[in-house]
Amino acid sequence: MDSATSDRDALQATADNGLKIVVVGGFGVGKTTMVRSVSEIRPLNTEETMTRAGEAVDHLDGVQSKTSTTVAFDFGRITLDAHSVLYLFGAPGQERFWFLWDRLFSGTLGAVVLVDTRRLSDSWYAIDRLEHHGTPFIVACNDFGGPFHSEQQLRDALDIAPDVPLVECDARDRSSSKYVLITLVEHLQQLAAARAPEAALTAAPAAMTPEPTP
Repeated sequence: MDSATSDRDALQATADNGLKIVVVGGFGVGKTTMVRSVSEIRPLNTEETMTRAGEAVDHLDGVQSKTSTTVAFDFGRITLDAHSVLYLFGAPGQERFWFLWDRLFSGTLGAVVLVDTRRLSDSWYAIDRLEHHGTPFIVACNDFGGPFHSEQQLRDALDIAPDVPLVECDARDRSSSKYVLITLVEHLQQLAAARAPEAALTAAPAAMTPEPTP
């Protein structure tokens, strides 16, 4: 069986729970690389060769050697257990494709903000949009060999809350990328557990209210 056939079979396999995760961040931070490294199927990529026509609109500071770019999204899949699968969507990084982000965020449980510590400001828009949508997220600093920053310096520069997980990673390494996704899933579980008592307290007064007499 060739790889294309096996990929189709994997996608056709049923699962009770499909969980959608989005990987966002600035241009050239490694989103496509992360999806490729961790997906159990051959990822769907919408990469195109970069041309001179884009030089006037794309900011290439720090990524001058980049020769291709995502123009729609990347897609990958990971099986969590017999009933749950994780669907990964890598968002395009250039500003001219940001209009796609709101659609990608629809139905998303959470997100990974991938950061290049040499270009921290490139991540501000991603964090702003996630906060605007109320989408939980974690921050993963991809290792490009940049200058050292303490955790607090990174939190201050990115203006993220203390309860937002901040981890280091190498997007090229499968185990490192899996660790990032595990951190996000655990963060989502903690948020869900914290909301459960609040939901119960909200529902309790309504349940105790007597129905009006006909």
